[in-house]
Amino acid sequence: MKKIATVLVCVAVGVFLVWCPYLVSFYWLRILTNIFMFAILAQAINIIAGYVGYPAFGNVVFFGLGAYSTGILMVKFQTTFFTSVLVGIAICVLFTLLFGVPVLRLKGHYFAIATLGLNEATRAIVDNLSGLTGGGMGLSLPLRAGDIGANTRYFYFLFYGTMLLSILVTYLLSRSRFGYACRSIRSDEEAAEGMGINTTKYKTLAWMISAVLTGIAGSGYAYWMSYIEPGVVFDMTIAIKSFVMFLLGGAATVLGPIVGAFFVEAVSTLTWSHLLNYHTGTLGAIIILVVIFMPQGFISFIRQGFSFSTFVKKGKKKFSGREKRIEMA
Repeated sequence: MKKIATVLVCVAVGVFLVWCPYLVSFYWLRILTNIFMFAILAQAINIIAGYVGYPAFGNVVFFGLGAYSTGILMVKFQTTFFTSVLVGIAICVLFTLLFGVPVLRLKGHYFAIATLGLNEATRAIVDNLSGLTGGGMGLSLPLRAGDIGANTRYFYFLFYGTMLLSILVTYLLSRSRFGYACRSIRSDEEAAEGMGINTTKYKTLAWMISAVLTGIAGSGYAYWMSYIEPGVVFDMTIAIKSFVMFLLGGAATVLGPIVGAFFVEAVSTLTWSHLLNYHTGTLGAIIILVVIFMPQGFISFIRQGFSFSTFVKKGKKKFSGREKRIEMA
């Protein structure tokens, strides 16, 4: 019954989102489009960090590569948007093949730092290739033909479709042999190797899938904003925000990153509009409370059965455990 209810709720939400462009204002459509974009990024991190257990903090490098691939091809070579997206996907795949094997030999925080280094190095290269990328002056993309309403709906459905694609990819991965191999690597990589699993192959493929989804989001962002610069598309704030969404929603779950993206962006929008001077502090406090009371994310909390008493018990258990540790210290 729970599975049937979940499917019905997801279908109802999906149908509602399809009709949203004809029901809400352009302001809310832009907010929803932004949520879809971050949901894609959070889902991409979920594949490499949630299922494989490798925290790719520098995954935003693929966002930047996708954005600049689209920008350069559309500006310098007058290609179509979808052609530039395909080229951006190919570049992200080549990037993971080139750096995946050596970087994925690192584990834990060493891998995280290596991905941060890759992002900063790529950002510096793009910044210095001013003849091709525009450098610090950025790159202006051609505007899409059509009025504001048509363009707003176009990018809304573009990111919505990509988000659905990321959900489908994650669902198929979670139910496949590939997904089970990724989980075994996350649990114990040495034991997985002992069982005959080619860990290098599965880690590289997982990072490649994550890179492709991130690159598509970057390409869509570049065309949507019609202007990009290295400091924006290689910004670590994007990676941090995506990681927060992924963790709040629930690691290694299909819908967790999507729920996390909707929660963080919705709360951020509400606090920004009603608590302008206390926006950052309020948002941070809400996230801290969620982490304390729901440490495994929204999806795990919902699966265990939501109730106010359970919520309070979890909080008391957390604080009592902390007090005991302080007394022992």
